[in-house]
Amino acid sequence: NHLSFFSGFGPFRQYLVNSSWEAVKELSKRGLGENIDLRIMQLPVVYQKAKEQVCKIWTTLQPLLTVHVGLASSATALIILEQCGRNKGYQERDACGFHPEGACCVLGGPEKIESTINMKTLWKNISVEGIDIILSRDAGRYICDYTYYTSLYYGYGRAAFIHVPPLSELVTAEFLGKTLQTIILAMLEQCGEQRE
Repeated sequence: NHLSFFSGFGPFRQYLVNSSWEAVKELSKRGLGENIDLRIMQLPVVYQKAKEQVCKIWTTLQPLLTVHVGLASSATALIILEQCGRNKGYQERDACGFHPEGACCVLGGPEKIESTINMKTLWKNISVEGIDIILSRDAGRYICDYTYYTSLYYGYGRAAFIHVPPLSELVTAEFLGKTLQTIILAMLEQCGEQRE
């Protein structure tokens, strides 16, 4: 059985219910087939705490794949597949009013780290009715990007990040859970091909 790990984020700013966590909980209900042991965790919108949790996932569980889901408040009906995480430029303060030392994730770490998942291939081969999926190479230099970079760093690239829109009448938690399931099954297929 392969372990896969999923995280969403807790409330922040005006979002008392974070769609990323709702989507991850929905995904967990649906599952990913019997040979994937699916674990989920809610990360706080706090740099240091999110980093500690992510390090713990990789050091103790060593999953096949870790997928982080975050809320993109600017995207009303978009799913954004993030290809890479960036190390520097973290000036924005988190929910506790802090930003990381040196405004970077890992002192002396590479400028950016690419996911081993080829998001472009994924994007070409996938379509979900009712929502657009786009590619991105910039996850936004906030907790999402920070978490992604940390996970890519400790997981040797075996991480992925998906930005989801806020919940609305059209975009329900159930819909997002189903969409994540479709995307992640395709990701796991890619992981399988890489292993063989």
